[in-house]
Amino acid sequence: MYRFSNSVIGCLNLLTLLASVPIIGGGLWMSKSSATCESSLQTPLLVLGFVVLLVSLAGFVGACFNVAWALWLYLLVMLLLIGTLLGLTAFGFAVTAGGGGVQVPGRPYHEYRLDDYTGWLRRRITERQYWKAAMACVVGSKTCAKIALWTPLDYLQRDLSPIQSGCCKPPTSCTYGAGGVVMAQDEDCYRWNNAANMLCYACDSCKAGVLEQVRRDWHKLSVLNVVVLIFLIAIYTIGCCAFRNARRAESEYPYEENRMSKIRPRWDYFWWRWLRDRREQLY
Repeated sequence: MYRFSNSVIGCLNLLTLLASVPIIGGGLWMSKSSATCESSLQTPLLVLGFVVLLVSLAGFVGACFNVAWALWLYLLVMLLLIGTLLGLTAFGFAVTAGGGGVQVPGRPYHEYRLDDYTGWLRRRITERQYWKAAMACVVGSKTCAKIALWTPLDYLQRDLSPIQSGCCKPPTSCTYGAGGVVMAQDEDCYRWNNAANMLCYACDSCKAGVLEQVRRDWHKLSVLNVVVLIFLIAIYTIGCCAFRNARRAESEYPYEENRMSKIRPRWDYFWWRWLRDRREQLY
């Protein structure tokens, strides 16, 4: 039972070591397949994968081979990782508090408004460099091509993704006639163009649709972070026990120094021993 915590922490770190491989692979896959090319999700996922890989390796070596310094480094990085993950989780829930869209009467889909999202997300999406990269990814994903041949009946019966709702069609409130816009209460109605390479890509509703997709992904990631946090805290607690065991194995008292008071020398024992040694040196 003395080495039980070492065995547990070793097995858990072996599992997390193997789990870091699909995490890194998932980050690489997202960079190629994400419709919004959301680097705010891809980069943390890749960093998390590599950190888990290195930390798990240190914890596995330290627990299985009683390497105290490796376990000390493991516990230090784990503490930093828990703190960082806690901050990211709180930030993720804070920035995804708004949004959600508005149900269109008589339609199965929602429409999205930029003002419904938090200020940090709005500032992020309106940055010229970021929006240019995100828009290139949206156009490259050919999301709008999937609904290009829809009939008016399809819009009454079928759902739309946030990007399709915001970027591929004008707002439902827009009314168009042969001469252009007949009645428009939304500025996006004037930004809409029927050309396949323009559509509503310049609309605020398109930015809102991209933000809604990002908000959903962030919310899922934040919920996953809560589960990971609980798991990491449990591993950290067991790791502290394994570190104590490794320190004992390196000392001359692997089962701790005997703390029975009756076998401890009196307070004057060391003084008499010192005097005796000095007398022997003189004579």
